[in-house]
Amino acid sequence: MKERLAAFAEERDWQQFHTPKNLAMALAGEVGELIAEFQWLTPEQSTTVMSDPEAGGRVRAEIGDVMIYLTRLADVLGIDPVEAALTKLEDSARRYPIDQVRGSAAKR
Repeated sequence: MKERLAAFAEERDWQQFHTPKNLAMALAGEVGELIAEFQWLTPEQSTTVMSDPEAGGRVRAEIGDVMIYLTRLADVLGIDPVEAALTKLEDSARRYPIDQVRGSAAKR
């Protein structure tokens, strides 16, 4: 995916705009658009949003936008996003041992 995104940007001469600052800001904007899709839903409605073709389509599109900007930002910064996520998951597993946090949403 990162190669396709890089080629997409290069073909349009958009690399000049794809600075880490600009990409992070665009990512934040897209996350805001994703959040807006859930803003007035009840917790129950949020769990079934994908069963509504119209709302589900919008959520899918916003997740696509978030993924595109996150992937592009990681590439510009030279970060492997899967490796970064796995490292973060390992750290979280150490910080939140199962026997101490199971069933609790409390932050440690």
